[in-house]
Amino acid sequence: MNLVIRQYADQDRAAVVDLSIRAWTPVFASMEAAMDGAVFKHFYPDWPTNQQQAVEMVCAAETNQTWVALIDQQIVGFVATTLHQASSMGEIVMLAVDPDAQQQGIGAALTQFAIEHFRNVGMRVAMVETGGDPGHEPARQTYAKQGFRLMPIARYFQAL
Repeated sequence: MNLVIRQYADQDRAAVVDLSIRAWTPVFASMEAAMDGAVFKHFYPDWPTNQQQAVEMVCAAETNQTWVALIDQQIVGFVATTLHQASSMGEIVMLAVDPDAQQQGIGAALTQFAIEHFRNVGMRVAMVETGGDPGHEPARQTYAKQGFRLMPIARYFQAL
């Protein structure tokens, strides 16, 4: 596999949004099963549209740095990061890999790329946040293999 990682460009938007929606379809199904249905519908009434907007916003934000992963000139994943200068912390804001290209080390390569970027610009800590539901298990495994350590946080919701 000849994986190339390059900076995101505006013409990548449609491919990045498409792979993201396909990658997160099982994740959102898992989240819906894990949450109270009314709470899920409150937060995600139309998750594909909301997620499309979130991806577009993250990739366009001037405060973020975004890269795409390509195999044979096809976009197969992306990672968006931001730098928190005051705390010397680099954050992986969003990462997705095309479902057809998963389990090939692309998520790990994007994660490592982000970590190296953080080191190169003087960050002292790297952080990534992901879900605790079964749909996020592959992401948790990827981050753990890259040396991230879990900080348990409990977040509770109740429909009113």
